[in-house]
Amino acid sequence: MPKTTMQTAALAPDQLSLIDRYWRASNYLSVGQIYLHDNPLLSRPLVLADIKRILLGHWGTTPGQNFIYVHLNRIIKQYDLSMIYISGPGHGGPAVVSNTYLEGSYSEIYPDISQDTVGLQKLFKQFSFPGGIPSHASPECPGSIHEGGELGYSLSHAFGAVFDNPELIAACVVGDGEAETGPLATAWHSNKFLNPITDGVVLPILHLNGYKIANPTVLARISHQELEQLFRGYGWHPIFVEGSDPDYMHKAMATALDFAVREIKAIKLNAQENRVFERPCWPMIILKSPKGWTGPKIVDGVQIEGTFHAHQVPISNPESKPEHLPLIEEWLRSYRPQELFDSLGRLLPELAELAPKGERRMGANPHANGGLLLKPLQMPDFRDYACAVPKHGVRGVGDTHVLGPFVRDVIKLNQENFRVFGPDETISNGLEAVFETTNRQWEATTKINDEYLAPNGRVMEMLSEHQCQGWLEGYLLTGRHGLFNCYEAFIHIVDSMFNQHAKWLKVTAGLSWRPKIASLNYLLASHVWRQDHNGFTHQDPGFIDHVVNKKADIVRVYLPPDANCLLSVMDHCLRSKHYVNVVIAGKHPAPQWLDMDAAAKHCAAGIGIWDWASNDTELSNHAETDIVMACCGDVPTLETLAAVSILRKHLPTLNIRVVNVVDLMKLQPQTEHPHGLNDAEFDLLFTENKPVIFAFHAYPSLIHKLTYRRTNHRNIHVRGYKEEGTITTAFDMTVLNDMDRFHLVMDVIDRLPQTGVKGVELKRMLSQKLIEHRQYINQYGVDMPEIRDWKWSDKDE
Repeated sequence: MPKTTMQTAALAPDQLSLIDRYWRASNYLSVGQIYLHDNPLLSRPLVLADIKRILLGHWGTTPGQNFIYVHLNRIIKQYDLSMIYISGPGHGGPAVVSNTYLEGSYSEIYPDISQDTVGLQKLFKQFSFPGGIPSHASPECPGSIHEGGELGYSLSHAFGAVFDNPELIAACVVGDGEAETGPLATAWHSNKFLNPITDGVVLPILHLNGYKIANPTVLARISHQELEQLFRGYGWHPIFVEGSDPDYMHKAMATALDFAVREIKAIKLNAQENRVFERPCWPMIILKSPKGWTGPKIVDGVQIEGTFHAHQVPISNPESKPEHLPLIEEWLRSYRPQELFDSLGRLLPELAELAPKGERRMGANPHANGGLLLKPLQMPDFRDYACAVPKHGVRGVGDTHVLGPFVRDVIKLNQENFRVFGPDETISNGLEAVFETTNRQWEATTKINDEYLAPNGRVMEMLSEHQCQGWLEGYLLTGRHGLFNCYEAFIHIVDSMFNQHAKWLKVTAGLSWRPKIASLNYLLASHVWRQDHNGFTHQDPGFIDHVVNKKADIVRVYLPPDANCLLSVMDHCLRSKHYVNVVIAGKHPAPQWLDMDAAAKHCAAGIGIWDWASNDTELSNHAETDIVMACCGDVPTLETLAAVSILRKHLPTLNIRVVNVVDLMKLQPQTEHPHGLNDAEFDLLFTENKPVIFAFHAYPSLIHKLTYRRTNHRNIHVRGYKEEGTITTAFDMTVLNDMDRFHLVMDVIDRLPQTGVKGVELKRMLSQKLIEHRQYINQYGVDMPEIRDWKWSDKDE
């Protein structure tokens, strides 16, 4: 019996019967998707030709999700709700496809999957079949913003969806296997960030059917009291629905949902009327039903329903075991399809009436197709925030500190559709200016000495990269814009989440009915080269290696060398659609190289020769370039230009070309990435046969990967991070990884025999400088004055 103090709902018998029949229809379609190739209404006995050759898909959670969906349909109609459905269990495709088909939204998008026998045949055949659809609630499925291919993110996506959507309810089904993941466990705390006036509501439905793939689940094997205390401790009001008898469960679920909706409405009304509120205790539902509910009870003497054996395909081999074929038929006929569909394969009208209409259908709710709702950001002119650069190399306050006022004003102009997300690092990453116009949204207790906390704010901070990523994804997928700022080393925590979002973007780019959404923008600061006091644990620039493996149509990577370039890049990224943009920038005081006009032109090109730092067109009657000094990233740019200044002073006859890269993907051939240079353009920059000394922000192998097809690849010599680091000075980090100015100069000498005796002497002098550097930092703990105080000069001194 369900442990709830509420009375069961007084559903009229005819209404109860209709709900049960609708549920049976969705279960029938779900089983049909898993098994049937033909004979959708069982007009004759099954034969092997009716069965798919590839039997894939999961059954265990499907009937429970169908049960939830039909009951959500009832409350949507009864209370005129705007609701989306998020299927957390991994293989929730059969349930979501079945229900969007029954409500008609599926056929509206895919007219060939028509509401008749022919359409049913196509619906069944396409599921987990070559050229068809996956077993997840994939992008191809209307109403989905969460695929569930990887477990753990459903609740985070749900909260992201309802921020700034005060009328929206996100019904989020959390599977009990999924509930064991770290991201999902942390996501329960998202209720401390939900404003009942300005935001919508998440209605979690924790579906406990007892098992994962082959093991029981933790939450299904603890006592009722412990489970209730757990969720009350999280700040939720759990409502229990438990059992297996359909008649009783329909009544209990109806009661629970009615109670939850009334409680939600009361909370929001109270908050709107009083404007001052304590953090609400939002309702949630804990649904306990058997694994594989309504499926085969026993197959080959093995119990199926109520065990982990129901997780995948309960009857898996009718071809080699002919006795299984009648079991499948018996199972399908148990739903009595003749009571659900007419002779043409159409859902009976009295059942079809149970579904909501128009955009109230969860498969047609525009919030689940965010590109329909996307509005361009109102953008300030990034040029107005420019850092003054009267001459190359002037000292700046820190690039992200210059960016901060620009982001502040983006927030100011977009109070309902732009948020900044980050794991407690917005100030640390140099964006403190945003708090001049907004606060961190926070619904938990505050103290008098707290700063920048308020019930309504545009900054979302929680010390969980998973939640920040999930919130932002949900926010973007429902038609809004955002920025995720994070320490570079720890963005790896969401590597897999990035994977899933990039895959979603790739698939939806090919779906004409899904308009493009705003880009997912990462700002990675506190980067590898400036971890003076944090040390080795905070030094990892490998996220970009991970990113560039994804489809070229989706990913973009930018490494602006100074503040004005950062402003230009970020303006572009925030305006863009359907990309993942990764921007890496420093927050410490650093030289500024380009005025705003030059920066905007350089960033528009993405790569270019810095004529002001080069001399290969100045010397010896336009003699050929001797060496190309390339750089990508703020610290590599600094060290490269310092190396060039040494070369020009001590080896003045060398013809040196400086190439700076902002858009990393320019290095790939244009056949591999839409931003890539063609071979002729690449050769004009890097030559066809001259040595290239390339100072790179991240792991050197990435540059080789991007350029391996280029004419001059054999002459490209890359210096970058090679997993050497400690608590040390900024310059010593470059020394430890052989990317400092002295090593770069020695690289040039080693590759240019014409430097002769002067080159040998300069190399000896620089080796001595490296010894002096080590002795100095070991004694004083800071870099030598000639390093700290170095400035670029346009003259050879």
